[in-house]
Amino acid sequence: MNLPLAADIEKAYEQIKPFVHQTPVLTCKSINEICGAELFFKCENLQKVGAFKYRGATNAVLSLSDEQKKHGVATHSSGNHAAALALAAKINGVKAHIVMPENAPEIKKKAVAGYGAQITFCQPTLAARESTLEEVIRQTGAVMVHPYNQWEVICGQGTASLELLQDNKDLDIIMTPVGGGGLLSGTATYVKEVFPQLKVIAGEPANADDAYQSFRKGVFQPVVNPDTIADGLRTSLGSLTFEIIKKKVDDIYLVSEESIIQAMRLIWERMKLIVEPSSAVPLAAVLENQALFKNQKIGIVITGGNVDLQNLPF
Repeated sequence: MNLPLAADIEKAYEQIKPFVHQTPVLTCKSINEICGAELFFKCENLQKVGAFKYRGATNAVLSLSDEQKKHGVATHSSGNHAAALALAAKINGVKAHIVMPENAPEIKKKAVAGYGAQITFCQPTLAARESTLEEVIRQTGAVMVHPYNQWEVICGQGTASLELLQDNKDLDIIMTPVGGGGLLSGTATYVKEVFPQLKVIAGEPANADDAYQSFRKGVFQPVVNPDTIADGLRTSLGSLTFEIIKKKVDDIYLVSEESIIQAMRLIWERMKLIVEPSSAVPLAAVLENQALFKNQKIGIVITGGNVDLQNLPF
């Protein structure tokens, strides 16, 4: 399998730079004291559409040929990837076709519609999402943009850690959450080549531990009935992301639902930042394993801030 290199992530960075926010890296003295470590938060919750997904979607749209752009892009997603692709397409004058399950959060439906995408609703099953998307692509000739298991998307997501390391070169560890693995594999691709001394570690909910199981066994394990508050991490790894993670990631830590809520609340209260549960998973891993992370300098990618404010966990 042909895997991306750090050079591909650097190229993606130059390509998307005019279109994405260079998000801030923030620190918090009180969280450092609680953890016994020095944490640097890369705030992708302040990215356009409120999530790192905008980087990968933008890189995918900008990588299309003129002929492909005429037919537009298509994907199935109930969340941040749908909004990211819809906006990236709109800004670049490309039509976006999004298949969304009928039970997707209203706020997400509104966001995607607001960005001018053509939405097709389907039953809330993976089979229905995939078959509906196939039909949309057949009718429109649109190019599929996968939420994570795609070269251009992985390279775009890796640019968040590239930016983080521009001003913070002396970190010991970089951490991300892991769901489909686009962010983690993009991060590991860049970091392990350019800063080989850095450890790349992911946090994952214990209630959706497919990446942990796949990583430990070296054989792909699909996710089964993921029951976690971290809705962005309920997906299985892809063939491409798993290959990269297997080769380049140092470790994956599992965290409890209680720790995710505690970490999310800590970021809200101490940093005054709105983050979604998935974003809090790496901090939860540090809180649960303080002895292992003691006195380390840790970069954490805060992945997004799209929260249903009517339905907070605390």
